[in-house]
Amino acid sequence: MTTIVAVRKNGFAAIAADTLTMWGNMKESAAHVVNHEKIIQYQENFLAFTGSSTFKLVVKHWLDNAKLKPKLDSVENIFNAWLAFHPKLKESYFLRPDDQDDDAFETSRMNVLIVNPSGVFAVGVLRDVTEYKRFTAFGSGCDFAIGAMRAVYDDETKSAADIARIGIEVAAEFDDGSDLPLTCHTVELI
Repeated sequence: MTTIVAVRKNGFAAIAADTLTMWGNMKESAAHVVNHEKIIQYQENFLAFTGSSTFKLVVKHWLDNAKLKPKLDSVENIFNAWLAFHPKLKESYFLRPDDQDDDAFETSRMNVLIVNPSGVFAVGVLRDVTEYKRFTAFGSGCDFAIGAMRAVYDDETKSAADIARIGIEVAAEFDDGSDLPLTCHTVELI
């Protein structure tokens, strides 16, 4: 349970996430968990994750230890990176890829948002990669976040970071799997 968002506006991109950790129906807030952030930094990229809290550790470990450092600056480069990463998920990190028998591809079991100077990208569970022009969200509170971000996106007084924060704040208010405080990072687009 989580909410992550990414926004692109006026030459900047922002990524934000709530900080709630869930173990079944038990909630652990940022007041109790030191490593509560759902966003990691890799070079000039910020990545946020849904799914198991282990995913951020696994991806950070893989990125930090990869012999050939993956580039995450385009749909094609991100797809190639995740294609190379998926076998490592199974071999080195013991991912159980079983999801549903009717899926066309084996799942990586995580959704990832990536913000960097090249833009806003999303990687889906089947390694599909999408680049966004305005905003997106993943997680249990994504519907609330998307609605809130859409409602304020055209307000010229709101920055990408403002809109991302609003998305997470609204999700935290209405989704029982998301909670504050939030974390937010901004990059200037090239």
